[in-house]
Amino acid sequence: MSYEVLGWGAGELWFDGDSLLWHELPHGESSRDAADHALAERLIRYFRGEAVSFDDIALASDDEPAFARALAGALRAVPRGAVVTYGELAALAGRPGAARAAGTFCARNRFPIVVPCHRVVAARGLGGYGSLGLDYKRRLLELEGFGPSTR
Repeated sequence: MSYEVLGWGAGELWFDGDSLLWHELPHGESSRDAADHALAERLIRYFRGEAVSFDDIALASDDEPAFARALAGALRAVPRGAVVTYGELAALAGRPGAARAAGTFCARNRFPIVVPCHRVVAARGLGGYGSLGLDYKRRLLELEGFGPSTR
């Protein structure tokens, strides 16, 4: 199912029953807000700047390795407006020294915003943000109120 967010573009949500299977972030052009699912409506509120929680969203991640599920759980616990490094995320998930694996997890994250990989930064800089780029990541962090004093 698709949704639209004014100023952000169109995104997609896929479900496996009641569990989120995949989320594609909004991109491109959109001249309106449009949603026909409760999660899409919450995402629109998030992109409008509201402090929306996604803690109750079930993820279809049973096929993921245990460490990936641990990374997702640790990342979901990083509060809005805060960031962690890839190394810190790995340590929070129980595997200090697995920063590269944490980076790979973030690059393959199929639940952006719900599993907020934009809150993970490199030890020296923002790190990457896939095909949407660093400007998109900066925009998400600014939306959440991240600034130097919040780290």
